[in-house]
Amino acid sequence: MRRIVLAIVLFAGVSLSAAVHGPDKGTLVIVGGNMQDPAIVKRFIDLAGGPDAPIVIIPTAGEADDEYDNYWPGLKQWRENGAKNLTVIHTRDRKVADSEAFVKPIRAARGVFFGGGRQWRLADSYLNTLTHKELTALLNRGGVIGGSSAGASILTSFMVRGDTKSNEKMIGDHTVGLGFLKNAAVDQHLLRRNRQFDMLEVIDKYPDMLGIGLDENTAIVVEGDQFDVIGQSYAVIYSNKPVAGASGRFYFMGAGDRFDMKTRKPTRRSTDWTPLQGVRPPS
Repeated sequence: MRRIVLAIVLFAGVSLSAAVHGPDKGTLVIVGGNMQDPAIVKRFIDLAGGPDAPIVIIPTAGEADDEYDNYWPGLKQWRENGAKNLTVIHTRDRKVADSEAFVKPIRAARGVFFGGGRQWRLADSYLNTLTHKELTALLNRGGVIGGSSAGASILTSFMVRGDTKSNEKMIGDHTVGLGFLKNAAVDQHLLRRNRQFDMLEVIDKYPDMLGIGLDENTAIVVEGDQFDVIGQSYAVIYSNKPVAGASGRFYFMGAGDRFDMKTRKPTRRSTDWTPLQGVRPPS
């Protein structure tokens, strides 16, 4: 009987400790596009294990006629920030994405990063393939997965702007992402492209969903159900549940701030200012 009780307690403990939104293991680095801040790139490299860590870059969201290999110019930024062990993998053929040869670099990697473009291309190529399975395994062994712009939105369970005809449509013909951030949606280029109200459509239709908007050159670093904001602008929370008593339907957070997605409670970097509907005044 004691063994049965102990098993129930242990099972309950596992269930209670499981993350509601973020990954149970590993880290996500989700970037709002136009990733120019070296601190974001260096943070990803550090989380992967440092300059010598094997990192895979997946640029498949880009234009269909682009050539992607280890001479791709998009690697320059990574090399300038210290990464020495980079591999580019790319396919638009799901059979290739389902092959042992294609996923071999992911199995050896400590980090994988998705570039920008159109997120539906990533879904068409990798969703529910062996590549998807190996990305999950990478997180489960404590690795880091990241993405910028389209590469950010694909990381969630609900993928916004996934319509093949227009990236202006929030709920399009592709809405299923890779699901590393659960019951959540991420929009990007938020303030730079005047998208700050667009996520309201999504949380109106799905009231329990957590919406996250990221401005350019800004990222969240997700571990379990918490994330830290890094970069040069704002992360915005969209929630039908109150966030820190804000009277508006979205809540702004700046670099150094932390958010608990399970309780929907923020922790500010400092308390020397008073929020006005969640907007930090200019310094």
